Amino acid sequence: MQLVDKVKEWFFPEPSSALYDVPLLYAMLCLIGVGFVMVTSASMPAGERIFGNPYHFTLRHGAFIALSSLLFVMATTVPMDWWKKANPYLLLIGVVLLLIVLVIGREVNGSKRWIPVGPVGIQAAELAKLFFFSYIAGYLVRKREEVQENLKGFAKPMAVFAVYASLILLQPDLGTVVVMFVTTVGLLFLAGAKLWQFFALILTGVGMVVLLIIVEPYRMARVVSFWEPWNDPFGKGYQLVQSLMAYSQGGWFGQGLGNSVQKLQYLPEAHNDFIFAVIGEELGFVGVVSILMLLATLVFRALFIGQKALKNGREYEGYLALGIGIWFAFQTMVNIGASAGILPTKGLTLPFVSQGGSSFMVMTVAAGVLFRIDFETKMATRQATTRGSKR
Repeated sequence: MQLVDKVKEWFFPEPSSALYDVPLLYAMLCLIGVGFVMVTSASMPAGERIFGNPYHFTLRHGAFIALSSLLFVMATTVPMDWWKKANPYLLLIGVVLLLIVLVIGREVNGSKRWIPVGPVGIQAAELAKLFFFSYIAGYLVRKREEVQENLKGFAKPMAVFAVYASLILLQPDLGTVVVMFVTTVGLLFLAGAKLWQFFALILTGVGMVVLLIIVEPYRMARVVSFWEPWNDPFGKGYQLVQSLMAYSQGGWFGQGLGNSVQKLQYLPEAHNDFIFAVIGEELGFVGVVSILMLLATLVFRALFIGQKALKNGREYEGYLALGIGIWFAFQTMVNIGASAGILPTKGLTLPFVSQGGSSFMVMTVAAGVLFRIDFETKMATRQATTRGSKR
């Protein structure tokens, strides 16, 4: 019982005098710290081979952390009223960015996802993702009764999603579309949509994903290799086989930091999409569970902040926080599931751990928004309590 109480105290602590969510802050800082160490460890062979500098990706990731820290501070100072008022403009900016990337975007591995800005590239879909979730939160506040009572209110946000999804699929980037779809469906369900609409939407979404996989040979190859990677261990199943080998060598406590064998030119994208496999090999089962607990804290605190905001009548803030929590949870599940052979391989980063500039920065901004929501909710509660006590 003491262990259960400790877990409850960590995930759902009693209200305190802190104006920010302490567990969320600790979890985020720990993930960023562990991510920096693991990116350094996993990327050194690739940095040496490609750039002649083993610390190339480390320096790059450090620069993104510094820039993200600035963006985080800025996000915590922006009032939520600004996000509410800027909703339609942000939605339009997201569409414009998705159009621009199709015209002038830099192509990497057959995908046009990055808008070149000097020495770096901005991944348009990552920004569009956050802007779209902000729009959905605003829509649910304005049209909540429509969503609950008729199909029209349910269909409008899905029409906007269809526009975003179509543009993102032209890059192509099915992983981002799936994350957006799951988050949107989750928010509509939490807003009180009817069950038959909810299940109809899920079945439609699953059908569309299956169709998109079938019509593209490279996606079908990923699914086939996911089912039986050992049938072609040096071809279509190579990346997953190497990832599974990394996990298998980890044991309870791992091979030791820096001692991964699979990162030595065997496992592609070891510092990006498959960094969790390197964590499993170097830090073992204990390290994997520790990272999962930090990620669980991140997600549960986001959901808790959203629930608290809704209870205090701050609907936009509540839905946005819940959307961010669902987004972080599902992206974590897809990243880890892909590297462990549970799900087909998708190019999605592990929140605050993987090396990835645009994704890392946008998620840091989203975390800053969570802190702002929590701060404003606490301030509103304290003001209401103070006024009540004076009476």
